[in-house]
Amino acid sequence: MKEKHWYDFLWIWSILYFALGFFNILFAWLGMIDFLLPLGLAVFGGGKYFCNNLCGRGQLFTKLGGWGCSRYRPAPRWFASKGFRYGFLLFFLVMFGNMLFQTYLVAAGASSLREAIKLFWTFRVPWDWAYRAGTVPDWVAQFSFGFYSLMLTSLLIGLIVMVFYRPRTWCSFCPMGTMTQGICRLKCRGDCEQQ
Repeated sequence: MKEKHWYDFLWIWSILYFALGFFNILFAWLGMIDFLLPLGLAVFGGGKYFCNNLCGRGQLFTKLGGWGCSRYRPAPRWFASKGFRYGFLLFFLVMFGNMLFQTYLVAAGASSLREAIKLFWTFRVPWDWAYRAGTVPDWVAQFSFGFYSLMLTSLLIGLIVMVFYRPRTWCSFCPMGTMTQGICRLKCRGDCEQQ
């Protein structure tokens, strides 16, 4: 049996993150750990260590699959194709950029706080209890609503593909995985050229 490490329990972090954000949207900022850590590790020589060991979301999908929530069928090959992965990354970055722009508009006073969590960037969730206006500057709250929406939507996409295919199908086109893989390739190319 494989020896357990502390990071084998990070699937709990994934559940905790979404539960905390459900009751207080400001916890959405904790998701920046899952955003910055993989990139930092890839840049500073850790390769895809985050994806392979520290990703609580991937662990959660594996756990749910082990509990019978997955059909364990192979995913369509195009999920892992370069075109789909980079297209999904581009779409994800556009949505992230839009979220940052909305945050900027609120910070600049050009727009008012939109206390809304949106699933699949479209459907508004009536989450009125998650935040009391005036607790923090409006731009901080705006970022929280946008970022939680982004994280929740990507979780739901991952859960949907997990149910129909293998548990970690999401990992084949995860934007963070695509970015860290790109960083690793660039670093490898740079290291190879210096030798």
